[in-house]
Amino acid sequence: MLPIDAAAHSSHWRRRHPVDKAVLGLGLTVLAVSLPPWPGAALVLVTAVALLLGPARVPGRRLWRAYRVPLAFCVTGALPLLVQVGGPGGFLSPAAHGPQRAAEVLLRTSAASLGVLLFAFTTPMSDLLPRLVRAGVPAPLVDVALVTYRMSFLLLDAVRRVREAQAARLGHTTRAATWRSLGGLGATAFVRSFDRAARLQAGLAGRGYDGTLRVLVPEVRVSVPFTTASLALLATLAALALVLEGPLS
Repeated sequence: MLPIDAAAHSSHWRRRHPVDKAVLGLGLTVLAVSLPPWPGAALVLVTAVALLLGPARVPGRRLWRAYRVPLAFCVTGALPLLVQVGGPGGFLSPAAHGPQRAAEVLLRTSAASLGVLLFAFTTPMSDLLPRLVRAGVPAPLVDVALVTYRMSFLLLDAVRRVREAQAARLGHTTRAATWRSLGGLGATAFVRSFDRAARLQAGLAGRGYDGTLRVLVPEVRVSVPFTTASLALLATLAALALVLEGPLS
């Protein structure tokens, strides 16, 4: 199990309905994208971090390990805005207002990523996917997502075991040995994934699979106070950002 999935299963908000957490987490993401970068996205970023480390009780180290990957993509996407290709300055020259635009994009994307992480750190996929059928998503599509979600963990576990076996047999001592080990790892993972898929299909057929996977979902209700407080927080952030936009710009 990935660290973010383990954190979601042990989250302090695990027993809350996914709608409650979607209103808050995805609402913060929408505000980060729609409000002015300064101070709107900055307020969203600070609020998301405070919620993750505070009420959601996500460990700071685990949050950083999950956040640094999207943050790296955010930085990579903002860097090209610093330069321009062609023009009077030559083939490659500094872009006009490049640092400002790069900072705005970085602020927006990093804040939006934290909003998504707030939802991901508190909502396991096993709680979310079965409820999508009630929301109108076709059941076969949800079944494929559930099976893919489960198979991904089995495949990652198989890859980890193969790597450990290769390391125990000195498969990573030299560069050539490392490349051979990587080739063998890819071939083994490919074969095992097809083998597990065939076994899964045979098992479902033997149990009378009729096109729908029936999963027991814990019965929880949407919390009206929690959702109302989330909407009030989002409205406060939007109003505060619009009020402070003029003095701070």
